[in-house]
Amino acid sequence: MSEIVNRVAQSKLVTFDLEDLYPDGKRVVLDIKDWLYEEIILREKEFREKVDAHDWSQYQDGYVALTCSSDAIIPGWAFMLVTSRLSPFAKKVIVGTLEQLESSIYQSIIDELDVSELQDKPVIIKGCSNKPVPQNAYLMAMAKIQTVAKSVRYGEACSSVPLFKRK
Repeated sequence: MSEIVNRVAQSKLVTFDLEDLYPDGKRVVLDIKDWLYEEIILREKEFREKVDAHDWSQYQDGYVALTCSSDAIIPGWAFMLVTSRLSPFAKKVIVGTLEQLESSIYQSIIDELDVSELQDKPVIIKGCSNKPVPQNAYLMAMAKIQTVAKSVRYGEACSSVPLFKRK
């Protein structure tokens, strides 16, 4: 009887898991509609009072997506004012959705990522994730990794899809 050999474990294939890059910290959507008069009109004095009365410390080491879920027209300075109060506490603040927030977080991480260890190696970008890794993060990783890798695949080692091979 012949010995069973795990060829995947013996291969030079490098698994790149975006979930490993997922930073700790709560994600919060901060909706400013409740700070508007009748949830539709921004009155500067009242808005500033609501901003000043808010407990900003609850966002310590978190990530915040600012939004206004009503049909109000919000001047740019309003989100800037809120950001000025959040900045000492939050790691990142954007205007948008939670998915846009996650994409922005990953953009920063991938921009700073050193992929030199993947030089001329076959890479598989792991497809399954238990954390909310946004689809855009996979696109950003692909664009960065293919600049150095010999080849790039997506999925799991046992069933992956070839995406790129350097000629």
